[in-house]
Amino acid sequence: MGTVRGMFESKLFSRIYFFILILTVIITGGTIGYMLIEGWGFVDSFYMTIITVSTVGFREVEELSVYGKFFTAFLIISSFGSFAYAISTITTYVVGGQYRKHLREHKMMKQLKKMKDHVIVCGFGRVGRQVAEDLKANNVEFVIVEKDEHLIAHQDEDQLMFIEGDSTDDEVLRRASVETARAVITCLPKDADNLYVVLTTRQFRKELTIVSRASSPSSVSKLKLAGANNVIMPDAVGGSHMASLIADPDIMEFLDSIRLRGNSDTNVETISYSELPKNLRGKTIGELESRRITGSTIVGFKSENGEYTINPSMDTIVDEESKVFVLGNVDQIQKLITHFKLERE
Repeated sequence: MGTVRGMFESKLFSRIYFFILILTVIITGGTIGYMLIEGWGFVDSFYMTIITVSTVGFREVEELSVYGKFFTAFLIISSFGSFAYAISTITTYVVGGQYRKHLREHKMMKQLKKMKDHVIVCGFGRVGRQVAEDLKANNVEFVIVEKDEHLIAHQDEDQLMFIEGDSTDDEVLRRASVETARAVITCLPKDADNLYVVLTTRQFRKELTIVSRASSPSSVSKLKLAGANNVIMPDAVGGSHMASLIADPDIMEFLDSIRLRGNSDTNVETISYSELPKNLRGKTIGELESRRITGSTIVGFKSENGEYTINPSMDTIVDEESKVFVLGNVDQIQKLITHFKLERE
């Protein structure tokens, strides 16, 4: 892992290092040559080398010997093209803004080394962009993998973390720290690419949560068989949502108002068995008394075998591997979390 990152980071600046090396070799070789052939000091030899390879047209430092003239001619012929190309490349690199891109990537790779339990978003099209906005709104740490540089060229102002590369490439996923990620969301437009990403990421980590996009209904079962925990068809979900807004507009608007968004006044929060204080584990929902304590309401329950219950009864026992879903405003949810933390302490 560290070797791959090191290779990537060294590659970022290899181009500029190469041309700096060319300039160094030319100037060093010319300086040493004049010192040996003409017997000049370091300063005069260095100065003569600079005005020779740059062809500025100044007169010689001193009268050149025959060997010195041959050496000067050789230095001009051998170095003029290399020197001019190196200078133009370095200038383009700085003025054209490529160095900013490399510095940003270098800084990003240093941040990726420290990232853990983050989310990898594969693809930054329409779906990927919406995923990124929602993750950012909910303060979830994530990195985006996108191979089209035009899609990420003007995203600096959003302060999103990008890796330019193909999500189907194993090395690119390693650069995104897939070994330490908690989830992968693949939003690529082609189902075949999403299938490959699911297969690859599942090989990296068996416990990784994988959510995949699908365009065709026939791809859903294949993606799940490949290892995707959830498969979403954006077109089907969007069409169903639009139809529901006509059939039951009030219900859908209400559900939209309480869906998970970082800027919403009303939230649904998940509380797992492990997050409960020990004295409340194994108790019934009625014994949790969430409404009496904070004003929030338990509206759903997920059992250890994955079955969901809407508006569970007060006799439902919160056992190991189960979860409860709490509805409330931001203050109520925060009070509930704070209450459980105090109980644990």
